[in-house]
Amino acid sequence: MTKRMESENSANIFTLSGLAEASDYSLLDNLTQDPDATADGVDFYPRQVFSGHYVPVKPTPIADPIYVAHSPQFFSELGLDESLAKTDEFKRLFSGDISNVSAPMRAVGWATGYALSIFGNEYTDQCPFKTGNGYGDGRAVSVFEGVLNGQRWEMQLKGGGPTPYCRGADGRAVLRSSVREFLAQEHMHSLGIPTSRSLSLFTSQSETVDRPWYSEGSRSDNPDIMVSNPVAITTRVAPSFLRVGQLELFGRRARANEHPNAMSELEILVLHVIDREYNEQIAADLPLADKVLALATEFQDRLTSLVTHWLRVGYCQGNFNSDNCAVGGFTLDYGPFGFCEYFEPYFQPWTGGGRHFSFFNQPLAAEKNFESFCSALKPLLQSESAELDKLERIEGEFSSVMQAKVSAMWASKLGMQTFDSELFNQLLALMMKSHVDYTIFFRELSNIPSDFSELAPCFYAQTTEELEQEWSLWLASWRQLLNPALSHEQRVNQMKKVNPKYTWREWLIVPAYEQAKMGDFSLINELQDILAKPYDEQTEAIENKYYQLRPLEFFAAGGVSHYSCSS
Repeated sequence: MTKRMESENSANIFTLSGLAEASDYSLLDNLTQDPDATADGVDFYPRQVFSGHYVPVKPTPIADPIYVAHSPQFFSELGLDESLAKTDEFKRLFSGDISNVSAPMRAVGWATGYALSIFGNEYTDQCPFKTGNGYGDGRAVSVFEGVLNGQRWEMQLKGGGPTPYCRGADGRAVLRSSVREFLAQEHMHSLGIPTSRSLSLFTSQSETVDRPWYSEGSRSDNPDIMVSNPVAITTRVAPSFLRVGQLELFGRRARANEHPNAMSELEILVLHVIDREYNEQIAADLPLADKVLALATEFQDRLTSLVTHWLRVGYCQGNFNSDNCAVGGFTLDYGPFGFCEYFEPYFQPWTGGGRHFSFFNQPLAAEKNFESFCSALKPLLQSESAELDKLERIEGEFSSVMQAKVSAMWASKLGMQTFDSELFNQLLALMMKSHVDYTIFFRELSNIPSDFSELAPCFYAQTTEELEQEWSLWLASWRQLLNPALSHEQRVNQMKKVNPKYTWREWLIVPAYEQAKMGDFSLINELQDILAKPYDEQTEAIENKYYQLRPLEFFAAGGVSHYSCSS
């Protein structure tokens, strides 16, 4: 796949020419370009893309860019010196101007097409041509692929302007959604959850776009006003941005034999996925059928682990379509996401998401995406019935693998050696009756309370005497099931490693992007620091501000408790 050995050099990179030296474009060099694409990447209007894995496209720079933030931790991991983040050349590139990059870096980016399945059902209506040939990266343009500190990364500009997949939109992201994605990706990494990462965030001092949003104090489900927003570009970084929806697109074409190269394009893409995301797990010399089966097994393992982590920390993807599901098994596309504060099993932050993508339904949503994934692979095994049967068995095992991991996770959150379903179901009922905060409850429980009163910080409503008695009985039963081989201190430390203290609270994020609109980025920096240490005890001042129940005025508040997908 690569043109050069993966570099082991961890010396800091101080210039963009140093970054360019690390470039290595496996996707562009090994996959097929859209034959109808322009050579210069000037390809900004909706059109059908009938074949090829990617379209060369230039990002559109934002006007008058200004630096907002970068991720110091991620810079260090990449071997980039922090001084680079505030240079003019860095600002130019990561605000969308790639015209003057140093060789061997390329002066044209790329966008990819993918298909859409919602909860396992195939759709084409979201494509403006109703064919599925116009659906893909509408405002995300990749501009770099290379090897940094021995690991392969792809850098993508979110809000980088229109592509052939833009469906008539402007290709821009607003500052609000960009701040959210920038902060959320690094917070998820700090929680120990596989995710795309945040490199940098720039906003425009003069360019704005209008988007529907919520008026101050609105309790409407959907946006009720149009708001002028500064545009922004956040650079997100991942080993690849290959998605289940991408495999689906080529699987559908192969299944329907849409063109003479359809099966070949599917096979090339699957082998590229293995090379990019699973080369350490899947041997290069295996026959194709064995590689396909190994890929299904490995992806099942990663996807079930990922969603288990989401449940552990209260994260809800909101819109877990197949095109928002990375084949590398990490969190991707922070659009209408949210973190559960007030505990509700079917918490759903996105007004358009429905119950099928709600908090506790995420394992089932993941299973539907895995079915779409397996369906995309099946054309490659159509002449090998035994291997096709094996793939279908792997597909059918998803729910049992998922359940086993989720049960083990709940046992871990509760500090128990084994999962007790009866005790857990009693707990869920109590949590709902008592109106608890999800994160605060499990963090306070990590102190192994001897009395119900020690859980007081997690309740949104006053408890009754009857409820307090129920809690006392439950706590007594729970304490009897704690690991007897551990001391009290060891149990507390173990539980606090899986139950974070600090979480994403939307009502504390809103002021950060509102202040950023006025040119004040200090709260973004403050949140970066706090969310980077979610399991740690922090200062009393931080605890008083960030380890708190959601104030009543933010319940049912548009843009806080719920939001549309507009960004």
